[in-house]
Amino acid sequence: MLQDKKRLLFLVHRIPYPPNKGDKIRSFNMLKYFAQRYQVYLGAFIDDPNDKKYLDDVKGYCEDVCLLGLNPLLRRLASLKGLLKGQPLTFPYYALPEMQLWVDKVMRANKIDAIVVFSSPMAQFVENHGQSGVKRVVDFVDVDSDKWPLIRTGSKSNEYTQYKSWPLSWVYAREARTLLAYERRITAAFDATVLVSEDEASLFKQLAPEMANKVFAINNGVDTNYFSPEHDYPNPYSTAGKVLVFTGAMDYWANVDAVRWFAEHVFPGVREKVADAEFYIVGARPTSDVLALDKIPGITVTGAVKDIRPYIAHARAAVTPMRIARGVQNKVLEAMAMAKPVLATPEAAAGIIAQYNTDLLVTAGEDELTEAAIKVLKDGGDVMGNAARNCVLQQYGWSKNLSRFDELLSGESTVKHGSIYQAAEVLQR
Repeated sequence: MLQDKKRLLFLVHRIPYPPNKGDKIRSFNMLKYFAQRYQVYLGAFIDDPNDKKYLDDVKGYCEDVCLLGLNPLLRRLASLKGLLKGQPLTFPYYALPEMQLWVDKVMRANKIDAIVVFSSPMAQFVENHGQSGVKRVVDFVDVDSDKWPLIRTGSKSNEYTQYKSWPLSWVYAREARTLLAYERRITAAFDATVLVSEDEASLFKQLAPEMANKVFAINNGVDTNYFSPEHDYPNPYSTAGKVLVFTGAMDYWANVDAVRWFAEHVFPGVREKVADAEFYIVGARPTSDVLALDKIPGITVTGAVKDIRPYIAHARAAVTPMRIARGVQNKVLEAMAMAKPVLATPEAAAGIIAQYNTDLLVTAGEDELTEAAIKVLKDGGDVMGNAARNCVLQQYGWSKNLSRFDELLSGESTVKHGSIYQAAEVLQR
């Protein structure tokens, strides 16, 4: 019965619907899971006007909602306040007083039993609500501070500065430093901090070793009934099936970099050996750089499509040639769930629990990826595809993975040290 449910405040930086991009897939499935167990009070922002039509879809899961529109241009200007206050720029970007007023009202008017924050900037709204008995868990998803320029010795990557010069390099280095300080502060104040994979959790424990006992990994999942090879999908291709497909939001710069690199440095070698090979780039909002790839023989840029599953189902293989990637790539898991062989770079495969070269083909470098693509186009990949789906069925059920939030919100995880994915250990791949 509804009146028997405890109350949970769920704060998300972006409306968790529709689940059409990585963070929204995770936050939407969290919302669904929490709604089965709690009366949910949802606070979120809408940064895409097209998402306003989904308000009723979201409200159906909630006791109460606060969904505020964001004007990206105005919020970027507001974020400059962070330079004056010593804050990360992402902090004032989301610091709308209307959200704080709503959160304070909800906390006063209801006996909130638990708070879950999705992404670090949303934690600002409940920093002052740490009263006894209210469990607070923050899901960073990825270590956001590590996406910015390096500020430490021995870090594994320098993801943004390789593309940016001064003064942006200075701004990004500052963001890395201030955001890491904020992530550490929130972790110290909250009961638990969650990340999307063991790789991300291990990285954050290296950055904040004093907080290792509060850091946990909870993997993403896949709706394996929806992403299933058993459905009868219409063939969207006019070719005989020698198609390599990439799916994703095509205004996200890491995806743009991936498809450009593959189109310019890998696909020409593939076409030399497989003359009828095709490369389809499937995803909404393609940038001008992506649209230009459509002029290359054998490459098609579709733009937004109603359903990506037919494109995956009728491709010979999915390719995820990410050179810059964090967390877990949902596009990899979705293709694996549909029993498709996936050709992934090490960056795209990071954090995915799978047996390489059996469930998932991981290739590094242009020549190796070219050879792998040629082989799968000529020989097929049914054996790997079947192994990939079995892997997803075993490791990536949403309910199974999200059930670990139950332990965190009950407080048991602070006693049962390491009970969630051996959380206290710094794991090595």
